[in-house]
Parts: sequence; structure tokens; C-alpha cells
Amino acid sequence: MKVLHVAAEVFPLVKVGGLADVVAALPVALAEQGADVRLLLPGLPAVMDGVQHARTIIDIGACFGALRVRLLLARMPGSRLPVYVIDAPYLYRRQGGPYQDRNGDEWPDNLQRFALLGWVAAHLAADDADPQWSADVVHAHDWHAAMACAYVADHTPSEAATIFTIHNLAFQGLFPLHDWPLLGLASRLMSPAGLEFHGQLSFMKAGLKFADRVTTVSPRYAQEIATHEFGFGLEGVIRGRDGDVRGILNGIDAALWNPATDPAIAVRYDAERLDGKLACRRALQAELGLDADDDALLLTVVSRLTVQKGLDLVLTALPDLLRDGVQCVVQGTGEPALEAAFRMAQQAHPGRVHVHIGYDEARAHRLIAGADVIAVPSRFEPCGLTQMYGLRYGTLPIVRRVGGLADTVVDVADGAGGADGADDLTNGFVFDAATAAAFEHCVRRALALRRDPLAWQQLMRRAMAKPLSWAGPARDYLDLYAHALGVVRQPPVNGQ
Repeated sequence: MKVLHVAAEVFPLVKVGGLADVVAALPVALAEQGADVRLLLPGLPAVMDGVQHARTIIDIGACFGALRVRLLLARMPGSRLPVYVIDAPYLYRRQGGPYQDRNGDEWPDNLQRFALLGWVAAHLAADDADPQWSADVVHAHDWHAAMACAYVADHTPSEAATIFTIHNLAFQGLFPLHDWPLLGLASRLMSPAGLEFHGQLSFMKAGLKFADRVTTVSPRYAQEIATHEFGFGLEGVIRGRDGDVRGILNGIDAALWNPATDPAIAVRYDAERLDGKLACRRALQAELGLDADDDALLLTVVSRLTVQKGLDLVLTALPDLLRDGVQCVVQGTGEPALEAAFRMAQQAHPGRVHVHIGYDEARAHRLIAGADVIAVPSRFEPCGLTQMYGLRYGTLPIVRRVGGLADTVVDVADGAGGADGADDLTNGFVFDAATAAAFEHCVRRALALRRDPLAWQQLMRRAMAKPLSWAGPARDYLDLYAHALGVVRQPPVNGQ
């Protein structure tokens, strides 16, 4: 089975969020189970500089506003997985992020930049780009790659199946309707039954309408996005797909995130050598200038600093929690007001709060290894990876009961708990209401339980024992691909 994964990010080359980690790990897991897997990426500067042994497959020429477009075939660093790269300097070779410029403004030509990504994917599925390889399955990730599903559907001779994975429905890729001619698609797709969405073009809707199968990154999120609260206006489209929408919980790279072998942390440890975690904790306090307080509950946040992630709840609860024995370490970037507020918290509470505005992968490993708990108080969370990293490192998650957080974390109150509860599934702390008071109460429960060292260590061991690798999800995706390939594609009629 030949599978093409299409995405705008991949770790370690380009990373904005968890999408990059998924695109780095899932294709490798699929290859380990026998699939012939390749990636397709836009030729962003970090991608062009990071891939290895690149060679030209085809000179495409002028398209989507670019005068010179080439398709390269290279290898990913580390995994050695084959990767196609679209070399279009006019569209991709620029300073800033993959979606925004240095000022945080969306690139004005994002429609062309990501339509080209989907268009090339469709040609790789139609045996029209690489004479040596064509895809049986095109797996498009989030709105940036969603147009691949529309381009494949518009080319009825294509026999490839398409899978569209929603990583975050909140980001939809909306563009002015008058830019429709730039896409080069049949006019029958420009309707409310196609890409039109309340007077705009929606790339997200292209994936939802035209993929053979739609997946989300957790089972609970698959249910949530069919509701008004979490559907962002697309809940009707999602309900219309009915049995074609499935939630497959993300995994994590169990080799990269492994406290027994992690070169980034102060002392390596595992569930039977938890003294190493205490050493990591003390090393982190020393590194960040925190008080050497063994009794403190050391809480970490590794996240985008946004209201969606519930970081305003943390800020509101923080002063009272600090007074009662909590230390807080934050790493992330995001909304300027939240960044400034966390900086002010550090200035107001030296020795109790440390904030790093930015992202550093090695530092993230040290923060998660050294903390007692990791907070993910999101208002909505499709899957979440940091709580899984926390489980792997015995850093107990404090999460809100939404999306993948609810699928991975079981509250101590929901099982036997305590020193005798080794056989139950409890592995963290969960709250329901998106309020600072609910978050604060949850942290206080963790603070109280930590005063019982035996119960705390048992909970850590249960957390570390939870299977989180990509092997299971990869099997689920291969099964989904096989079912999708059994679909007989019909020509789109009136955009349906």
C-alpha cells in the first residue's frame, strides 16, 4: 500500500504545534508495519535546508502565481523516509512562519501556497508527477493540505483514496470567494455543497466534503465536533458524513520521549528508578533559579499561550496556589497579553515562577522530566500531546475533561487510587468547568495527594505504564486505508 502524507509541518524541520510531531512519527510507524510511505511538504526554508539528497523529479513550471516550481524527492533527516518537496521560491522561500509573517499576520497568498500543496498531491495520486511512484492513499493533514481531497475528487480517473485528518477544527483556512478562479477547480465545486462557506472559501470544508474518510485525533473529539459548541459552524457538514468520521487517538514517539534514554534530562530514570526523577526536579529548580523546595508541587506548562489552551485560568489561580506551596514553570509563545502576564508573574514571584517565552525542544524535555505535574486546562483540545509526554515521564497531568485529554487521563477519584490501586487506570487529575476555581481545586487535590509519597509513586507508575506508542494507531490507520480503497469513487455531482 503506497501512502502519501501531505502536511505543512514536520518535526524537526518545521514545528508550530503537535501536528509536526504527528507527521514525523505516524508515517514511520506505518512504514514499520509494511506500508510504502512518503511525505509531501512545501519547500519552506527549513525544509529545503533540512532534507537530504534532494533531486529533481519534474520541472512543473509556472503555476499558482509562481514562475518556477519544481518537485524534488529527498530523504528526511533521521528517519530517512522519502519526502517530496515543492520547490517554489516565490511562494515558500521567505522569512517568518509557515502560515504567518514575523508580525503574526497571515501571508496574503496562503490560498495559492496551500492550494499548490494539494494540487501536487493530487498529481502524485494520478501517476502524473513521479513516473516511479504514485499514491494509493493520500492522507491530508489539516486545512493546509485539505485541497488535495478536492483536487483528487475533481479528477475522476484518479483511483486513489483520500483521508483527511482534522487536527484542530478552529483553524479552517478561509479565503475570499472572489479568489475562486485561482484554484483551477471545476465550477460545480463552488457551492454551499462544496467549498463555499458563508460567503467564503473554506479549505477545511474541502477536506470534510471530498475525502473518502475523515478522522480526528481522538475519539471524543470526533463526537465533540458534531456539536454546536465545538463544531465552529461545520457541525452540520460533519454530521452529514455520519459513519465516515472516526476518531483515532494520536500516539507519541516512544523512543524520542523516553526518560530511561533521554539525553536532554539531568538523570535518566524509569518506573523502577524514580529517584532519578527527583534528581531531575532538583536540577530544574537550580537551572531556573527556583527555590530549592522539596515540598513544593512543581507545576509546568508547555503550550501555546492562548485562551483556547486555558492559560488565563492558570494566571487567575496562580497567586493563591503559589501561597499554598506551588512552583510554576512555563514555556511557550502566543497571545501577547498572556505572554506579558506570565512575565509579570515571574517578576512578582521570584523563586516561585519561571517563564520562557519561546520554544526549545530540549528545555521542554527537562521541564516535563523535572516537574511533578503538567497542566493542560484547555477549553477544547483535539488530542493533546503534552499530557501524554507527562504520563510517559511520570509527570501527572492536570487536564480539563475535553477531547483527547478525556481519552488519555483518568482522574484519581474515578478509580481505586492510593497505594493499593495499582491495577486501576487512574493516572492524573481532571476537572470539568472552564473556570479558574475548578482548575485551582484540581491543583489542590494534586498538592494534597503528593503529601502521601507512596500513593503518589503508585500513581506515577500507573501513568508511566500507559501504552502510548504509535503502533496501535498505525494499525488502525492501515485498516482505515484498506476500507477507503474499497470505496468506488463516483464523479462529483453539483459539488456533492
